[in-house]
Parts: sequence; structure tokens; C-alpha cells
Amino acid sequence: MKDKNVHLGKIVKNGRVFILAMDQGMEHGPADFNDRNIHPEYVCDIAARGGFTGFAIQKGIAKHYKECYSGKVPLILKLNGRTNIVPKDEIYSSPVASVKEAVALGADAIGYTLYVGSPREADMFRDFGAISAEADDYGLPTIVWAYPRGKHVKDEKSVESVSYAARVALELGADIVKVNYTGDVPGFKKVVAAAGRCKVISAGGSKQSDADFCAKVKEVLAAGGVGMAVGRNVWQHDNPMKITEEIKKIVYK
Repeated sequence: MKDKNVHLGKIVKNGRVFILAMDQGMEHGPADFNDRNIHPEYVCDIAARGGFTGFAIQKGIAKHYKECYSGKVPLILKLNGRTNIVPKDEIYSSPVASVKEAVALGADAIGYTLYVGSPREADMFRDFGAISAEADDYGLPTIVWAYPRGKHVKDEKSVESVSYAARVALELGADIVKVNYTGDVPGFKKVVAAAGRCKVISAGGSKQSDADFCAKVKEVLAAGGVGMAVGRNVWQHDNPMKITEEIKKIVYK
């Protein structure tokens, strides 16, 4: 088993994590893109110039656009995915890439989505268990996108639901867990506590005003989170590099 601290040290800098994500093309569909950012080169350029500690993408983007980001930002390869067409009641995100492929593409970490509370929860846990064990063998950190979702989940963003999802990520061995923000500092402190030594970052979510989004980043950090995974709030922005710098100032304050 290789030491994962080498790779983890690239994703976590000075105790902070600042990831740019572009897995929305599969997860949400083309509706999230406009005439500029539908081109992967556009977002890859932001990732390459923005000083992020990771760039989370699916294997097709990683393979076809490698020259746009490689050596400029650490790669986080998403190893599972789904479309937005499947009903939430039956939600399941299947493996679409292997740890071996991640290594071949030069990844410094793997990303994996778990829908806690889904009827297919057991299948996803089983899939992730095998992938996590292999990632440990290669010394690759695991970042879990932990979302309470499915017909048994009454409120996906309640403190109770998000805390449970964060705890599941800890229990399954994740190094970093990405969760939705619960809306206030006291509630998110409970999420961070539930995650224990698994580092907590918040999803950026849908596009917000600059002021609202920066306030959210401050609250996440005040609650004990170590950073953000941003996407639409950066590459949907009229000036992506400007908002990136504003977020970085908060994250690394």
C-alpha cells in the first residue's frame, strides 16, 4: 500500500481545499452550459489558471482535454456517474471508470458520489468499498460526494440528513467529504462534527450572486469546513477569474 499523503498534500494546501468541478455535463445535462462554457476547453482554462487544489471531471474530459489542464492543476477523476433523467426515487450512480484508469490519467485523487438513503444504497456502498480499497493500494485519496437522496429521504438539506451522509463518508473511509451546505453555521458545525477526521467541504450549488456566494463560503469555513468545491458559480460567471480570486481570498484568509 502506497502512502497517500503525497497526493493528499496536493489536494489539501495549508489545510484548505478549493476544487473546481465540471461533472455537471453528465449529472445535470447541457442545460447548465451556455455558448462559452459548453466547450470543455473554456472550463479547463479556468482550472489551469485559477490556482485550484483540484479539478474534478469524468474520464472522457480527462482523456480528450488532458493537454488543457495536465501539470497545471491536480486531477480528481470522478469514478461514477449518472444522468438527470433517472427519477430520484430510484437513484443510483454506477461506476464508469476504474482506479487503474485514474492512475493512467495522472489523477491525484478519485471522486465518488454516494446517495445515502437511496433504495440502491447497498449497491453503491459495495461499489465504493471495492474502489476505495484499490485507491488505498495506489495511495490515492478518496473524495466522496455524499448526498442524502431517494424516496426515503424527507429533506435532503436538513442538518440531520447531511450530518448522516457526512458520517457515512467517514465510516466508509473517505478522506474528504463534499456535502450540501445546511444554511447556517450552527447546523453545519454539527455536520463537521459528524464527519470526524474526514475533512468537510461544501458544494457550491446553483449560481448565486457574488455577495451571497462569498457569504456562504465564509460560513462554511466558520463552521469548521476546510473549503469548497465550486462549479457553476465560477464557470457560469461573467468574469470567472475575478470571482475565483475573491473566493480564494476567503478560503486562504
